Amino acid sequence: MSKYLVDKFLYTIDRDPALVERYRADPSGTVAWWEAEQAAVILNCHGQERSTWHAFTDTERAALASHDYVTLFELGAHNFLLLTLFIALFERDYAEPLAFQREFAARLGHWSPPYPDIAT
Repeated sequence: MSKYLVDKFLYTIDRDPALVERYRADPSGTVAWWEAEQAAVILNCHGQERSTWHAFTDTERAALASHDYVTLFELGAHNFLLLTLFIALFERDYAEPLAFQREFAARLGHWSPPYPDIAT
């Protein structure tokens, strides 16, 4: 797994409100576009330079495309990057304050320290 590439995806999508909306509306298309068009640029590669660092694994791609933050966490995606992006994506769907954050915590509640390694 390229935790770095997954974390860069989470970070860059979260920093642009238009990309947050695009990812919310079309997660598979956004993941495919970002991987094909943005990964190499963000990693500062030029021309035809490519490596496995420029592509998600099938598991990563599927988890990103299905908004499966539990799997992403288990794969080692940074928990703060996950939480901030998924708050931007889904907090508006909940009537109660902090309801999404509580759901996020509950869905990850089966984990206890030590958590998956988030080092990149």
